[in-house]
Amino acid sequence: MKFFVDTAEVDQIAELNDLGMVDGVTTNPSLIMKSGRDIIEVTKEIAEMVDGPVSAEVVALEADAMIEEGRKLAKIADNIAVKVPLTWAGLKACNVLSNEGNMVNVTLCFSANQALLAAKAGATFISPFIGRLDDINLDGMELISDIRQIYDNYGYDTQILAASIRSVNHAYQAAMIGSDVMTAPPAVIKKMAEHPLTDAGLDAFMKDWAKTGQKIV
Repeated sequence: MKFFVDTAEVDQIAELNDLGMVDGVTTNPSLIMKSGRDIIEVTKEIAEMVDGPVSAEVVALEADAMIEEGRKLAKIADNIAVKVPLTWAGLKACNVLSNEGNMVNVTLCFSANQALLAAKAGATFISPFIGRLDDINLDGMELISDIRQIYDNYGYDTQILAASIRSVNHAYQAAMIGSDVMTAPPAVIKKMAEHPLTDAGLDAFMKDWAKTGQKIV
């Protein structure tokens, strides 16, 4: 499974990228606001840093305006994926932008029917929001599983990009189901390395090592 980092904080992306943990980056208007940076400037910096897709989201609500914004964002770098919402206008924009050779990430997906429409419209990525479904007592992982089955049934090339991941369990479950990509905050990705038995084992090793009085260097 590919790891995308869900942030516009350049320093956090750089840390994970240096470890080979970054296959791409996703941003949205809220993340751009938190960064305090100009959208064009920070997106360009991120796109130069990572080799994989960098999602940059349109903010228009009408199809023609989305297309205009998408074309401008796509010019930032060759690895830009234009992010559009899963509305009828967004599907129209997706179809035009993808037919022009752009990567398109269709976001805010909350149903399998929506995901099917996005694939038909030529989406490169579909972003089902796991955490937000969990918030209203629905099973976000069930949606990932349904989309996986539908896409496999018909051979759609659209990649499932599990989004709104809030825990290491979300990451694990999405991988088990067969999500092509997950996008998560840096803190969640780093937390995947943690386990209490690892900590306990390391503590025991260090105590025993101290008793030997030895040094390696």
